[in-house]
Amino acid sequence: MAAHPYNVLFLCTGNSARSIMAEAILNRLGAGKFRAFSAGSHPKGHVHSETLRLLQSLGYNTSGCRSKSWSELADPGAPLLDFVFTVCDNAAGETCPVWPGQPMTAHWGVPDPAEAKGNSAEIALAFKDTYRMLNQRIGIFVSLPLRSLDQISLQQKLGEIGRMRDATAKAADST
Repeated sequence: MAAHPYNVLFLCTGNSARSIMAEAILNRLGAGKFRAFSAGSHPKGHVHSETLRLLQSLGYNTSGCRSKSWSELADPGAPLLDFVFTVCDNAAGETCPVWPGQPMTAHWGVPDPAEAKGNSAEIALAFKDTYRMLNQRIGIFVSLPLRSLDQISLQQKLGEIGRMRDATAKAADST
């Protein structure tokens, strides 16, 4: 693993909700230890308004949030990545670029709140649920003793975080 801070990329297809939330959460929870980025394979070109509203309501500075292509982080001169996490099933199944730094990867799929249907309260709840799931997973990730885990153990831990039942149970119960 590289010296501090660890560079972490969260990938999604549209880069308008889940990956943006994950980037914000990790930059807050892992301040000084991690530097988070987000990107999409087919970015929407804008951050979902409910993503911005939720993050702002929780005290996040959203001025730097933007929807961008994953190619920005695969270009020469991009930060060397230590970890790449897919947060949507579509991005997990796509052929990703070769990432600088040969990062460790894991799939941490969560439901897409941008697909939520219903009234404004129901849509807001979908975004809050996604935030909760990501916050829980990222909280566990930042508490891992990264320097003392060997590569195999660390890869297993990253996979376990992605399979956390509690992080997806509430969303599955509502379907």
